[in-house]
Amino acid sequence: MKTLIMCAILGIATARPQNPQDAYITRYDNDNAGLGGYSFGVETSDGFRHDQTGEIVNPGAEDESLVVRGSYSYVGPDGVVYTVEYIADENGYQPAGAHIPQSAGVRKLGIPAAAQASLIGGGLG
Repeated sequence: MKTLIMCAILGIATARPQNPQDAYITRYDNDNAGLGGYSFGVETSDGFRHDQTGEIVNPGAEDESLVVRGSYSYVGPDGVVYTVEYIADENGYQPAGAHIPQSAGVRKLGIPAAAQASLIGGGLG
């Protein structure tokens, strides 16, 4: 009888609802052959999703760079799904989403030629 009661208690304890804050991965994709680009994607049980690709632009050239594009979404505390699409390139990180305020435009500031020369050993004068 004691064994039966103990099994019933253990069964009830393990059948209780689990912590809803513990999310688990439901999808994971990763493609990175090391040949100029990559892509990955992940989704979790709590509604989070992130997909991203990276591509080398102008490979082998002096202005070679990596361009990253992607999007992620999540369910906020208010129950709304928020989505952000972004690009990161030579112009920096540029997010966009319905919930992100539009900027009035940020003026791109350059580095004066004398300062650039000093960084590569040319001095300031």
